[in-house]
Amino acid sequence: MLDSDPLARRAELEPALRLAADSAMRFLSGIDRDPVRLAGADSTATAFDVPLPENGVGAVAVLNELAEIGSVAALRSAGPRFFHWATGGSTAAALGADWLTSAFDQNARFWANSPLACQLEEVSLNWLKDLLRLPAQWAGVLTSGATMATYAGLAASRRWWGARHGVDVDEDGLAGLEPVPIFTSGWIHPTTIKVLAMLGVGRRRITILARDGTGALDIERLQAALKALGGEPAIVIANAGEVNTGLFDPIREMADLCQRHGAWLHVDGAFGLFARLTPRAALLTDGIEEADSVASDCHKWLNVPYDCGFVFVRQAEFLEGAFRVGHAFIGETRLDFSSRSPENSRRARALTVWATLKAYGRNGYRTMVERHLELAQHLAIQVDAAPDMERLAPTPLNAVLFRYKPSGVQESRLDELNTRVGEAIMDDGRVYIGSTTSFGGPIGFRPVILNWRTTEADVNLILDVVRQVGTRVAGMYLQET
Repeated sequence: MLDSDPLARRAELEPALRLAADSAMRFLSGIDRDPVRLAGADSTATAFDVPLPENGVGAVAVLNELAEIGSVAALRSAGPRFFHWATGGSTAAALGADWLTSAFDQNARFWANSPLACQLEEVSLNWLKDLLRLPAQWAGVLTSGATMATYAGLAASRRWWGARHGVDVDEDGLAGLEPVPIFTSGWIHPTTIKVLAMLGVGRRRITILARDGTGALDIERLQAALKALGGEPAIVIANAGEVNTGLFDPIREMADLCQRHGAWLHVDGAFGLFARLTPRAALLTDGIEEADSVASDCHKWLNVPYDCGFVFVRQAEFLEGAFRVGHAFIGETRLDFSSRSPENSRRARALTVWATLKAYGRNGYRTMVERHLELAQHLAIQVDAAPDMERLAPTPLNAVLFRYKPSGVQESRLDELNTRVGEAIMDDGRVYIGSTTSFGGPIGFRPVILNWRTTEADVNLILDVVRQVGTRVAGMYLQET
């Protein structure tokens, strides 16, 4: 029996990496045509649930097992027909850089930890500001995703709010202070609500200023709410790309009101921020450049591997003050990204961001975004023309909200039918578009087109699958009822 000590088995490194690369290529070679979810994926995944071995089997054996079982259990979420949860893919440059990120194994904390990671993060952040036409002087940091980017941006806003009251809330806390007023539309994302709880601000401090049951911001009510504060500070959250519809709050008007009344404007642009890449959608994002903080994802429309997001803040001192670290090391201040983010131990995410931006540039990303916008309109036209489908919202960006509405099914039964159809579509696996609801409206589907691999043929499959699966499920459902 070989010694289980990794040092004794160091000769496995090269064959293990070659095996991993070969297995990855086999997996990716079929990703354009494979079902998103293979039959038996759930049961196959349970094969990993065994007792911890006393003696390991070695790197080659375990990677063989992972590749064999994992290739069946893994969703093809990096493929062209995964339209659920606003998931992007991984460009060739980003995926290759991600492999190197693991091989280099850098801690992107500050310069002495990794000059490579810190330099590439600074360059990547500057390139993102350039790409997205954001002010060059804004401070930024890469995060694990839009949730932690929002956390960082709103932590900066909390610090600003405390400073307006003469209190350093990061040193002294919020105790004794009045509640923080938070204003937004009904389009606020659940992760933003989660973040406000994590920050100690509280979920119940959010005031939703919506109209007509659509979730859309009532700008007059926002103006009245800010005016009523009499100059006291408040935090306003604008939503750039509502999760089900891709709709945008009126960011320019919100920015003007915030400047007039002395409020902080945070923009959640998890995928909608990338609308700024093309004149076809840039007007939706007008005013973002006047915000105080902006959060977004890279593992959505930038198409880098999970996990990666970013935040920009207009005034660096509020971001850095919120995450200041008392280093025990002397002189470690050059490009200290741990003092801009919640993490001290930080994966070198910048390698993937830098690589994909360098590989495809401004024109490559603009072309991709415009193709996705065209595909979304193509699907919306198909839905509108189909007698058994109904579009449930406008399609300003890359999300199409619709439902299956076959003849002979009463309105009161459509929500349950579409829920069942959504479950069956995910089991079917040819496309991935589970059911959703928007602002208490009808239950339907909202495919989001974000993946660089997605073509018109992939989008054309959506209604075919909904109709085929829907016909079968509707027949069974009507028999039951």
